Amino acid sequence: MTESKTLNTAVIGVGYLGRFHAQKYAALEGSNLVAVVDANAEQGEAVAKELGCEYVGDYHQLIGKVDAVSIAAPTTLHHQIAADLLDAGIHVLVEKPMTVTLEQADDLIARAKHNSCVLQVGHLLRFHAAILDLGEVLTTPTFIEAHRLAPYKPRATDVNVVLDLMIHDIDIILSLVDSDVVDIQASGTNVLSDTMDICNVRLTFANGCVANVTASRISMKTERKLRIFQEAGYVSVDFQEHSRAHFYIGDGEMFPGVPNIESQQSQYPQGDELNAEIASFLQCIRSGERPLVTGEAGRRALDVATKITELVGSK
Repeated sequence: MTESKTLNTAVIGVGYLGRFHAQKYAALEGSNLVAVVDANAEQGEAVAKELGCEYVGDYHQLIGKVDAVSIAAPTTLHHQIAADLLDAGIHVLVEKPMTVTLEQADDLIARAKHNSCVLQVGHLLRFHAAILDLGEVLTTPTFIEAHRLAPYKPRATDVNVVLDLMIHDIDIILSLVDSDVVDIQASGTNVLSDTMDICNVRLTFANGCVANVTASRISMKTERKLRIFQEAGYVSVDFQEHSRAHFYIGDGEMFPGVPNIESQQSQYPQGDELNAEIASFLQCIRSGERPLVTGEAGRRALDVATKITELVGSK
C-alpha cells in the first residue's frame, strides 16, 4: 500500500469517546470517513450529520466499503466486532481494554496476523509528548510510582477503576520495564458504583523493579502523575500539566560528600493524543510498520489488569 493512499475509514460506537474518534478521522488528511455505526440510531445519525458521512446500524455493512475502523463500542462487544472485521481484511484500532478475556485477545492477535491486518489498541497516553520524549533520559527504572485520580463520572462505571483508569499506567509501566511481572499485591473497593472505584497495586518485576500504582475515580481532584526512579536519577511526568522534570547527579558536590543535583525541566504544548494515535494507526497501515501499541501490548496490560481485579475480588 502506498504511503499517500487515502484510506476509507469508519467508527463503531460513537458515544462520548467514539464521537471524538469520528471527528479525527473526518479531519485527518488521507482519511475518508465513510460511515459511523451505533446501536443508538439517534446518536449515530446526529454524528453522521455533523461529519457529513453515512450512518449504518449494522457494522457488517462496512465490509467491502472501508479499509480501517476504530471500535469504541462497549468492551463486551470488542471481540466479536473486531474478529468479524479482521477476517474481512479490515484494519482495527480497538479501544482499551481490548477485550474482556485473554483468550479473546489471543484470538484477535492471531486473526490480525493471519489476515495481514494492523491491530492497534487504544492506549492513547503512549502518544503523550512527555512519554514519547522519555527515551533521552530513561535508563533502567528501579522504582515507579503512578497516581491517576479523577472525580466520579457515572458514564464510565461499566468497568472497574483498574480497567477504566489504571490500565493506562499499567500499559506505560510495562512498556518502560523490560522484565516480567512476578508478583502482584492489590487492595481496592467500590464506593459509589457496583464495581471497584479505588485501587492500589504493587507490581514486582523479575529484574527487581517495583511499581506502586494508585487509581481512583472518586477523588475531589484530578491528578495524573508518573514518577520513575533509576540509578543516579529521577524523572517525574505530569500528564495534566504537560511537563517533565529530570533530576540527576551532576558534577561536583553540593556539600562535602553529597553530590550536586542537576535538574532539567521540560514543558510540552498541550497535544492531541487521540489525533496522534489515529494518525499513527493510519500510517502503520500505509507503511507496514508495527503500531506503537500492538495487540500483544494491549494483551499484556489486560493480563495484569485482570489479575488485579481477580486478586481484589478474592479478598
